[in-house]
Amino acid sequence: MPNSNAKFHCNHRGGQEAGRRELVSRSLQSAQHCLEEQDFGTAYAHYLLVLNLAPELKTSVKETFQFSLFKWAEELDSLARIQDLFNCYEQALELYPNDEVICNSMGEHLFRMGFRDEAAGYFHKAVKLNPDFADAKENFYRVANWLVERWHFIMLNDTKRNLTYLKAIENAVRSGCKSVLDIGTGTGILSMFAKKAGASSVYACELSKTMYELAHDVVAANNMEREIKLLHLKSLDIEIPKHIPERVSLVVTETVDAGLFGEGIVESLIHAWEYLLLQPKPKNQDVSTGDYGRVIPASATIFGMAVECKGIRRHHRVGTQEVAGVHLSDSVQFFSPTYASVGSEETVEPYTTEKISRVPGGYVPLTEPCQVMTVDFNNLQELKSLADRKPWKLSLPVTEGGILDAVVVWFVLQLDDEHALSTSPSEETCWEQAVYPVQGLLGTSCGFSCCDYSVKIGDTVMIEVCCQDCYLKIQKISSSTSECGMDFSDRDGTLSLGNEAELCNALAGLQTTSKQDGNGQVLCVLESTEIALLNNVPYHECFKAAMGKVLLSLNPRKDLQSMDVDGHGSGINLQESQNKSSLGVAPDPLYILDVSEGFSILPIIAGKLGPVRAYSSVEKEQHQAALNVISEANQFPKETLEFWLSHLEDESVVLQRPKSDKLWSIIILDVIETSGLIQQEVMEKAAISRCLLHSGGKIFPQYVLVYGMLVESESLLLESAVQGTEPTLGFNIAPFINQFKVPVRVYLDLSTLPCLPLSKPAELLRLDLMNPLLNSSSREVKVQICKSGQVTAIPFWYHIHLDEDHSLNTSDESSHWKQAAVVLDEPIQVQVGDELVLDVQHHKSNISITVKR
Repeated sequence: MPNSNAKFHCNHRGGQEAGRRELVSRSLQSAQHCLEEQDFGTAYAHYLLVLNLAPELKTSVKETFQFSLFKWAEELDSLARIQDLFNCYEQALELYPNDEVICNSMGEHLFRMGFRDEAAGYFHKAVKLNPDFADAKENFYRVANWLVERWHFIMLNDTKRNLTYLKAIENAVRSGCKSVLDIGTGTGILSMFAKKAGASSVYACELSKTMYELAHDVVAANNMEREIKLLHLKSLDIEIPKHIPERVSLVVTETVDAGLFGEGIVESLIHAWEYLLLQPKPKNQDVSTGDYGRVIPASATIFGMAVECKGIRRHHRVGTQEVAGVHLSDSVQFFSPTYASVGSEETVEPYTTEKISRVPGGYVPLTEPCQVMTVDFNNLQELKSLADRKPWKLSLPVTEGGILDAVVVWFVLQLDDEHALSTSPSEETCWEQAVYPVQGLLGTSCGFSCCDYSVKIGDTVMIEVCCQDCYLKIQKISSSTSECGMDFSDRDGTLSLGNEAELCNALAGLQTTSKQDGNGQVLCVLESTEIALLNNVPYHECFKAAMGKVLLSLNPRKDLQSMDVDGHGSGINLQESQNKSSLGVAPDPLYILDVSEGFSILPIIAGKLGPVRAYSSVEKEQHQAALNVISEANQFPKETLEFWLSHLEDESVVLQRPKSDKLWSIIILDVIETSGLIQQEVMEKAAISRCLLHSGGKIFPQYVLVYGMLVESESLLLESAVQGTEPTLGFNIAPFINQFKVPVRVYLDLSTLPCLPLSKPAELLRLDLMNPLLNSSSREVKVQICKSGQVTAIPFWYHIHLDEDHSLNTSDESSHWKQAAVVLDEPIQVQVGDELVLDVQHHKSNISITVKR
């Protein structure tokens, strides 16, 4: 009997195995059939069954399994079946936990849905699994800029800032503050300062998941994980005793931005005083500090001054009424988002931030610095009254004549009675300044012409200040001439600085967010880079000449002969063209498509060049309205300008034929981002575009040359990575935050970047959109050293060739583009006459440059 039972069990197991193999075989056949039928969901299900039944097939079916997963995920995404999509990826990662391709794809879906922290985790894991995986590296670098903002590196490298905070915290702890809460801890450096100073209890909160996890690693690496309690919470959500056992005697924080209040310090400190801090120390009483609460920083004083600054002006005010022959209608007024923030129902940052000392062209102070306001962070009632405080006015006497472009604001952060930090533009600091561009001045009865921003010595600049939506707002900026013998000041609400000037009561700075005013004018809000583009005259003249050249070659008729293809003429006589149309001999129009991002008047410029049908890809209704008004002001027939997206059933497929029987004469692509990087998928778009051009048609630009040079720049090093333990006063932070460093710094201005050129500019790469056979994804370039020093970075920029005769340099003074730079991991010492070999790689939109000896 025992032998018989053994034989039975053996046969049973054999039958099970045969059945398993049969099921696996059938499932594989079904999966393949489903793939052929593009039934990706069923194919994915069959592969799941196969891999669960036959794990030994993981390697052989991996590629087709991935293909099924990615295609099915695309379908689920389009159907908004988000939970099903993530379930599929979780199943896939259970089967292939160390597959970098699946990790990267999961990250891409998470990032598109706004889960940046989670996406970063998957991108980071993919890079760790395969450091040479270009897609994952590019994704991680892009998301790293969102998760760990670049100012973290600059701030941690600011030894003076770190030392000042350390001394203030040491003073507080020695005076009796033994329990400490660090609000917005970041890397945990202030918490570690408190523990080092001798605090018995230290708590730290951080809302960002990435920074919270990073702080955990930093605290553990410095052997303080048992002494500092980290909370993944917003300070407003901390409860006693749920999160911390009792009220603390000291709150430390640096949740301030360039405008002081923009990171919510007022709201968080009001909550802290009400629920988390001991009561403040009574004034003029000699009692133990440890029994009372206090805040570091203790107070702040905000300063401001009016400046002339060409760089700010060209990003916030359109400075011309005509661009390449196109009249910008008086019925359209352009403003940047800082203007639109005033009075807006949405909470919009009312300023930009700049390191004003590094703005191209520099700046000229038009007034002396004035005190705007002070705030005591240790006074609960004062903090509560800020939001309710009525707007107040300041008058700034003009001490230098010039053009009023902006009011620049900075502050002095008083940590305690002995220690302070200044963010002044005259200080060497990690901080930027808050910039309030001047827009929308009105003409007055005092003789100002409309939008005259000039001021002279003896004039007065008036501003209105308030604290709303947790922001410092400076609005209603105006100027009055000393020749107006009328008093503009409000005696109750105006703080006069210096000698009170005689002001004109007819003046007031107009700030509004309405899209159309009472006179029927269209108010069009553009990004600052879009305004800089409108002000880029060489850009538009170059496009005009290049487009005219193509159109003339495609339609060399009499009605095109009046064009000046060098960009200096007035273009075709539209009335003559319309007369021909009425006689029934109108030429067939040529089709032009502009798919550059943002606001663009290139289609209207094209419409001035002859019988064309120009299509714009702008999306915003207010931008379309502005283009329509400009088109009408230039006497265009309505059919000359059309909006391409309104013709598309699927807006994700922008590159299509203009009509079933027509092809494009010109397709304008956005090749370079204003940040200084190459646009994503530009070569793929070029490949599609080439198929949509009729004979003789062109893509603009036709090719792009990448140029670069070797430089020594300490600034780029400090802005890119924490430089060891010295700037962080011995604490080991660099290895952890430097995981989020990116090799390419963007939004640079080479003209003001503190750097020493060590070589002449060299051509690094060619990207040809019309002739892909001339492209190479990698290239080695020999560069001669012309000055001894340390190579720390390789800035790069572009020569954008619309054709052989017309090109644009993205590093020119008039350019609306910024530049970028590859920052080396380790500086390279070089001598005059040395030769370095650069290995230049181009993958999608990413340029990588490594140095070979």
